[in-house]
Amino acid sequence: MTAPARARTSAELIEAEGPVLAHNYHPLPVVVARAEGAWVEDVEGRRYLDMLAGYSALNFGHRHPALIEAAHRQLDRLTLTSRAFHNDRLAEFAERLAELTGLDMVLPMNTGAEAVESGIKVARKWAYDVKGVPADRATIVVAADNFHGRTTTIVSFSTDETARAGFGPFTPGFRIVPYNDLAALEAAVDETTAAVLIEPIQGEAGVLIPDDGYLTGVRELTRRKGCLFVADEIQSGLGRTGRTLAVDHEDVVPDVLLLGKALGGGIVPVSAVVARRAVLGVLHPGEHGSTFGGNPLAAAVGTAVVELLESGEFQRRAAELGVVLRDGLTELVGNGVVGFRSRGLWAGVDVDPAIGTGREIGERLMREGVLVKDTHGSTIRLAPPLTVTAEELRSALGALEKVLAA
Repeated sequence: MTAPARARTSAELIEAEGPVLAHNYHPLPVVVARAEGAWVEDVEGRRYLDMLAGYSALNFGHRHPALIEAAHRQLDRLTLTSRAFHNDRLAEFAERLAELTGLDMVLPMNTGAEAVESGIKVARKWAYDVKGVPADRATIVVAADNFHGRTTTIVSFSTDETARAGFGPFTPGFRIVPYNDLAALEAAVDETTAAVLIEPIQGEAGVLIPDDGYLTGVRELTRRKGCLFVADEIQSGLGRTGRTLAVDHEDVVPDVLLLGKALGGGIVPVSAVVARRAVLGVLHPGEHGSTFGGNPLAAAVGTAVVELLESGEFQRRAAELGVVLRDGLTELVGNGVVGFRSRGLWAGVDVDPAIGTGREIGERLMREGVLVKDTHGSTIRLAPPLTVTAEELRSALGALEKVLAA
């Protein structure tokens, strides 16, 4: 009888990845094997507080019981039909998501980048069919330091050279203006403009929050100029900032909303373009699609996610615990932290470069049992699951204080 294979250690698993996995990521040296709520556990049984939550894909924590139950229930019935046929889960998902967001129609996709690509196609089609822009002349205005994904079209309008270098030639039709600058935006919009595409809060850039009134100004400008306002809420949406959407902080309703990450509950990739009927109505059969987009398993999990948000519980938790996060970070300013930006349970923390890079701070926090992700320079991002407790949050802040003091 063959003896069972010995389980590999974290070090062995990391070493085994090297020859067989593309090196497009530089993860922290932790190998997660199990997770529950705000906690993950590595193969040796060490526990870590997850303060990244899959870049907001895990807003409801790891393996939220209601979401796991919805997935199990659907797995026993039906997982995929493709959109070649109807399925019995998709209508309810679209109805409830449209109602949650205050918009009319839903185009279901899978990944966040797919949602952005789809939003770009829809905006261009609208420009030609409705606005009357001459063929192949449509432009889309975007913000510098954006992060909307990594496809060739999307990196074409990135200002991050790491994302762009070596991937040209780039897709034309985009104009880049400074973020949080309404005058520059106005100057860039003309009769060829199909849409203004922005993140209400720029996550990858370090959780950059625009001035009060910026989103209202974008909404007013796009209405006046006759183009679409497309809001990428793939990271900022679905409870993260203390409201259902980040645009809700200014009571703004965009023409097109891009959602993803948390919409799949950390179980399956689910994204969506949600828009006014006059916008998504420009699509006709054969013009766009996705084999897995709107599949029954995704629709079942997505519906369960919407149901959690309909209660308002997670938005309230993010708002209330966001005060704990903000107050804790305020105490660290001048003690290793040179500044921070936060809204709800989301923060970009600028560490004194003399103490270390963001990567180095992340490695030190990992050794204290807390997982975060760095971004540019000495900035780290904090985005715990919305299920985190105040005690867990204070523990993470205590670990950060210890690391900075050391």
